[in-house]
Amino acid sequence: MIETLITSKTRVKLLLKFFLNSNTKSYLRNLESEFGDSTNAIRQELNRLEGAGLLSSEKKGNKKLFQANMLHPLFGDLQNIIKKFVGIDQIIERIVERVGNVDRVYLEGELARGIDSDVVDLVLIGETINRAYLTSLIEKIEPILGKHIRYVIKNKEEATKYLVTKNESFLIWNKSC
Repeated sequence: MIETLITSKTRVKLLLKFFLNSNTKSYLRNLESEFGDSTNAIRQELNRLEGAGLLSSEKKGNKKLFQANMLHPLFGDLQNIIKKFVGIDQIIERIVERVGNVDRVYLEGELARGIDSDVVDLVLIGETINRAYLTSLIEKIEPILGKHIRYVIKNKEEATKYLVTKNESFLIWNKSC
């Protein structure tokens, strides 16, 4: 769907990379190897997004490090669009709030790194989560999303140890939200 609005595939990849996980930072050469696109195409899109104020950058030695500009007035809106594109909003609405006492949900894997993927990797933190009901909900939502959902369930004590080892996971839902 987003590809019909934004015709540049490189721009879509960059928006996913930087707006799905706003803590993501990257250099041009890293993006080139990750995306498999030409340096020139990536540089042009980075310059356009930076010129529009959607990305900010800083010099680190002879390299330029890019990240989402969280102060941009459209940051929240763009992040919500990207989450809807990936399907995270539907996962949260249809699964998390119905399966038990979930405190937090983290996204990990390729999507957490800002890479579009057919797999959504989730870490659910909570107590008394109904696994059978969760599995049945996932079976219903996967065809709608067109994505496979993998999940790990941890209680609060296990979560602390588990998340320390996962440097590429980030919070996407919190009970207090």
